[in-house]
Amino acid sequence: MAVVLATTPATRLACAEGTLADRLIGQLAALHAGPVHLITRVTPVAIGAEVTKATDPPQSSHPAQLQPEPQSQPQLQSQPGLPPPPPVPAPRPAVLVADPATGPPPERTTPAPERTTPAPERTAPAPERTAPAPERTAPAPERTAPAPERTTPAPERTTSAPEWRASASKATVTASRGTRSGGLPGDLRAVADLARSGAGPVAVLPGDLVAHTEALALLLSDPARGTGALVSSGYAEGDPELPPVRAERAKVVAAGNSFHTVSGPNAAFRGVLHVAEADLASLAEVADELADLAQEDRLGDAGESEVTALLLAGLVRVGVPVRAAPLGRLHCERVTTQPAADAAMTRLAEVDESHARLQAAIKSDDGFSSTYLVSSWSGHLVRAAARLGLSPNAVTGLSVGLAGLAAVAFSSGRRRAMVAGAVLLYLSFVLDCVDGQLARYTRTFSPLGAWLDATFDRVKEYVVYVGLAVGYAGGADVGALGSDGIWAMAVAAMLLQAVRHMVDFSFADARAEAGAAGAGGGAVARVQGRLDGNTAARWLRKIIVLPIGDRMVLIGVTAALFDARATFLALLAWGGFAFLYTLTGRIARSF
Repeated sequence: MAVVLATTPATRLACAEGTLADRLIGQLAALHAGPVHLITRVTPVAIGAEVTKATDPPQSSHPAQLQPEPQSQPQLQSQPGLPPPPPVPAPRPAVLVADPATGPPPERTTPAPERTTPAPERTAPAPERTAPAPERTAPAPERTAPAPERTTPAPERTTSAPEWRASASKATVTASRGTRSGGLPGDLRAVADLARSGAGPVAVLPGDLVAHTEALALLLSDPARGTGALVSSGYAEGDPELPPVRAERAKVVAAGNSFHTVSGPNAAFRGVLHVAEADLASLAEVADELADLAQEDRLGDAGESEVTALLLAGLVRVGVPVRAAPLGRLHCERVTTQPAADAAMTRLAEVDESHARLQAAIKSDDGFSSTYLVSSWSGHLVRAAARLGLSPNAVTGLSVGLAGLAAVAFSSGRRRAMVAGAVLLYLSFVLDCVDGQLARYTRTFSPLGAWLDATFDRVKEYVVYVGLAVGYAGGADVGALGSDGIWAMAVAAMLLQAVRHMVDFSFADARAEAGAAGAGGGAVARVQGRLDGNTAARWLRKIIVLPIGDRMVLIGVTAALFDARATFLALLAWGGFAFLYTLTGRIARSF
């Protein structure tokens, strides 16, 4: 699967990196987006320091697929003084950039001989390019003075090479295929064809996009790789460049455009759509259906710039769960004129992208203790860990070590040691939060890391239970159930948490299957959605369910102020109530 860039007048607007297309391709390279596939009104070209003319297929209402180039190396050419492009990395999630503008760009009207620069790399298709053959037999004189023929785009293409080639040193973006489309129906059919042939997640972006790299990373670098759309909070009525959406509980429940209306919009779609591999079949069906409607002029005033908005509305209407990824302080907007592009670039510079990336890595709506006792200051630790080169797995190991030391301190049973154990347990929990934040900040995700984090959360908690029981047993009378029944309470607390986690994971799997089948959440889910709109009610519900952060705080406070017996009684009482609360709610939502 490939990345698509549309070469339209808007994509060739000037910026510091050269053109908007040059800037976007550099961002995709930095995010390891993969090879490039073009959807364009004109002959598809490879975007880079040199522009290569692709074969011009006959115009049709359906997109004409170009055959891949015979060579597998990227079509990026070296310039004097620049190192050769790096080898192609392993495939990453594919990205489509749908053509957003109408009408053929005037710059592309020049005959084919203008695009003879990268001829050495495109020797195989020479038989198809019979027209420019005389020029290819004597390339040296023609390539020494191309400026008179390409006076407008040439400066934009050449000035961007150093900047985006630096980003491409981390990941190479190639353009081995392209699609020439005659309009909106062709664009949609091209997306459908690519979705059917895709072997991984697909993201659809308009080519006239001006965005922070971190804004694109909210979807392209999301470890879940689920279907999502980039949105901004609030909606300005009457702005055609911002399609309205209604988001509830971080999901897009309604999406609009010039053809579809939305009641009560509370957010605006910013044009970036990411589709998970499991939803590619739905994307293909939606794109095909929309293409048929567009071909029959049954989409009302929907224009050729609304490819992504139409696809989003279609996916939502067929029941595909779409995550609403909020932009926050970052910017992502579409432009059509040079003044608009310049203003958008100015707004990008006003935001500290590094700080915004850190803020995005820290969950702002986690558990009560995690949000107010950890996330309020853990960003400093994340920056320090990143500067030291620590991996998230290393931070997880440090968290486990501190939990082990806390258990040792609890096992002594003395008051000072119990207080020290509580402090160590809190620091262990802080690092337990930092490892995930560091993974999101550095984008170093791995299945092993996720497994280690989930597994050692349980291990740390159970080791602390053992330490508490050992410390209490050393100073209590031995009864029929152990030292004042402390071991029975410790085992009961372990079993309670084990059952809770088993129910949580099984319910999550069942809900995912039900969501794929189109099942709804019922009246209980709607009531919960309304309650979540109230801040106090939302935080009260989070506290009741006693997540791991709140459990760690409960253990530390009760152990430091009282003893292990009080800790286990609090865990059993509060944990039991939380289990019944969540179980009842999940059963009710199942009807």
